[in-house]
Order: sequence, then structure tokens, then C-alpha cells
Amino acid sequence: MTLWQYALLFSTAILGGGIALLGDERFRRALPVLLSFSGAYLLGIAALELIPDVFGEGSTTAGLWLLLGFFVQLLLEGLSQGVEHGHVHAHRGQGTGFALGIMFGLGVHAFLEGLPLGAGAVVPAGHAPHVHDAHLLYGIALHKLPAAFALGLLLRGSGYSKGFVWTCLAIFGMMSPVGAVFAETLSINPVWRARILALVVGSFLHISTTILFEADGSHRHGVSFVKLLIIVAGMGVAYLTVH
Repeated sequence: MTLWQYALLFSTAILGGGIALLGDERFRRALPVLLSFSGAYLLGIAALELIPDVFGEGSTTAGLWLLLGFFVQLLLEGLSQGVEHGHVHAHRGQGTGFALGIMFGLGVHAFLEGLPLGAGAVVPAGHAPHVHDAHLLYGIALHKLPAAFALGLLLRGSGYSKGFVWTCLAIFGMMSPVGAVFAETLSINPVWRARILALVVGSFLHISTTILFEADGSHRHGVSFVKLLIIVAGMGVAYLTVH
């Protein structure tokens, strides 16, 4: 990975959280739109490129790793309060432990997302470069923006100081680059890279489908025409960038 790619992963978290702290109510109303688009894009690149790549490696355990990623994300959201898909449930009077639990869940998730990016940075002799790395990078960055926005709203709404919230946002922004550096340093072999990617894809499937199921709120069994257009646009962009 290059410096601008690390900067992109970090800056999207800072931008999303900064809008939450410094923006007005109009930005909060735009969160469902951004979530729907990012969820559709994640689902699109997962179905069109990441899943075929994972199973194209010929691994007989790829499906198990994908399911494991789905299950791990389910567990992590018990700590992160569902911030990954835009949930903002502020709780006044909470101690530091509440924020630490959220940051642990988000941090592990972000770290795992960064691993296949770093593992793809080192291409062993005789192996073709991983062409989907750019799409994975953009998918993670696009997902980080609304997640950081929700994190900023949640922590600020729970009564934490702005300095503390900015620190949490910076840590969240650094975790995916740290995961990429970790994987690049270890020079993960292609077999384990495919397993890690399957793990991340399982996480993406959980997050994206949850976002889309909740596109118009849990009180409705359907989706509005506007949200439907946004979802189609997200999947359309995924298709055009993959092809």
C-alpha cells in the first residue's frame, strides 16, 4: 500500500466523525442515505468480485471462513452498539468502560478489514497481483465515513468530551492501516490471505445486509422509492468499477 491509501483510510474516519461533531442536524438526516449507498456498494463488490476471488482460490474451507466472519461480526456488534451500520443509541452517564467496549468492537473490525489490503501488497513470485485491492480499499473507506459519523454522534451524545471523541476517532481511523501494515510485515501467504479475505467478506455481508434491511427503519416492511434508487446506484457503481 502507498501513503495516499493509508491517508484515505485514516482521513475518512476523521472526516465522518468531524462532520458529526461540527455539523448540524442536516448531516444527521443524510446518514441513512450514505449508509444505504455504502451498504449497496459493499454488497455489490462482495458479490461481483470478492466472493468469486475467495472461492476461485480452490479452497475447500472458504465457506467456513466466510461464515466465521459473519459470526465474528455478529459478536463484535454486541460491543460496538451497531455503529458499523449507523446505530446511534446514546447513553448518558456511562463511564469509560462503555466507550472502551465500543472502541474494542470497532477496532477489531477495522483491523481485520485492513489485513487483506496489506497481504495483497506483497505478491509472491508466480502469482498475479490482486486486481480487486482498489475496490476493497474504496469499499472500506466508503464504509468508514458513515461509521465514524455514527461513532462521533454516539460518543458525543453520551456525554464524552470533544477531546476524548477526537481521540477515539483517530484510533478508529488508524486501525485499518495498522492491520494492513501488520499483514504486509508478516508477508502472509496466498492461502491465508484468501482465508482472511473470506473472513472480511463475511463481515461485509453482515454489515451490508443489515444496513439494507434497515434502510427505512425497522417499523416498515419495505423500502421507499428514493432509498431503492440509492441502493441501485450503489450496486451500479460497484458493477461499473469492477468491470
